Amino acid sequence: MINQKQDEGRIAVIGERSISMGFRLIGIEDTFEAEGKEALEKLQSIEKSGKYSVIFVSESLKSVMDKRLLNYYESTLKPLVMFIPLPGVDREESLETMAKRILGVDIGR
Repeated sequence: MINQKQDEGRIAVIGERSISMGFRLIGIEDTFEAEGKEALEKLQSIEKSGKYSVIFVSESLKSVMDKRLLNYYESTLKPLVMFIPLPGVDREESLETMAKRILGVDIGR
């Protein structure tokens, strides 16, 4: 296919101000400041748009998801949804474990 969608490969970020501002500062334009159910609605909306390959989402969003939905977002690859912790909050999953789960690669060696 010669014509690819112009938006393919875009990155989005959804989360609290500290997360969205941090990503905006490093040049990611599509950042959305939202929490709780509003953030979940935004995630579902931008996932359906098909514009994004990677969506970074605040780990706090897990608390408003039911188990089925959480499992879906943790296992989907298109788009890849990455849960990131708030600054100053302990991670539930290490980067090494996350890379192994998502990519199948052990980066801890």
